[in-house]
Amino acid sequence: MLELAISAFVTLFVVIDPVGLAPMYGALTREHTEAQRRRMACRGVIVGGLVLLGFALGGEALLNAIGVSLDAFRVAGGILLFVVAFDMVFERRTERRKRQVEAAHAADTQAGAAAMLAAESAFAAPELLEEAFEHEHEDVSVFPLAIPLIAGPGAITSTLLLTTRAGGDWVATLLVLGILALVLASTLGALLIAGRLNRLIGETAAAVISRVLGILLAALAAQFVLDGAAELVVGVIRQGA
Repeated sequence: MLELAISAFVTLFVVIDPVGLAPMYGALTREHTEAQRRRMACRGVIVGGLVLLGFALGGEALLNAIGVSLDAFRVAGGILLFVVAFDMVFERRTERRKRQVEAAHAADTQAGAAAMLAAESAFAAPELLEEAFEHEHEDVSVFPLAIPLIAGPGAITSTLLLTTRAGGDWVATLLVLGILALVLASTLGALLIAGRLNRLIGETAAAVISRVLGILLAALAAQFVLDGAAELVVGVIRQGA
């Protein structure tokens, strides 16, 4: 049980990456007020958590419905996590997330500018003015914060792999869900202190931490692949016998 708890915490913490999300969230909400940042951080973590919870509780049934075995999913999920780890070690993941943040911010700016331009028309209606001010500070809690920055493919895969690893034991499953809640709580805390955390850690230290965690995730991904492949081989041998 302790091994599952440690594995779950390391995997989810590395994949969701609260420390890495903090500076990106700060950049994404740099034009919002402090109250708006807090509100969007809470909403984003809740939405992302609900998505991950849905896959944790219903993911196995979904796999059964489409005819995919858990062992095959372990192999595929391990490979996907290894790709995520590879990106972390070589800083590709950070650059991709930055591009997502920049794209979302650009879309927000364009929407706000279009709405303000319409509102400045001589015949602009009051509802257009209200829409302009709403677009000026677009809500980013669902996209891109909740999906895909928090509940991305890696986090969804990790959550499903960990709950299936519990083997139907409700105590072990609740342990994994508790670890998930702990990681999401740490993510919320990191988002709420994004500015101070970024100044405290610094870019160099954050890059070093990301690379070390990436190596750990690569090892866990390799273990997922080995476990799944071993079970698949055993299954084939049993069928042939």
